[in-house]
Amino acid sequence: MSTWIGIWLLIALLSTMAIAIVLIGLGRHVQIVGRSAAEARDELAPLAEEISRGGTKVSERAQNLKVRRPGPS
Repeated sequence: MSTWIGIWLLIALLSTMAIAIVLIGLGRHVQIVGRSAAEARDELAPLAEEISRGGTKVSERAQNLKVRRPGPS
């Protein structure tokens, strides 16, 4: 009976090690994706600000160009 306990303990140990290795790999990938997202945000922030400023200018111009049309009298 002690042989079976040893076999099950060995299987449990190997399974635990395999899960730990997978979790470590997952953690590394999370770090890589996080760094990539931060770099993309830093690179795209100036472009997004420029687009926002352009949208504000266009909106202000549209407000200035609105012409009231005379209603029916």
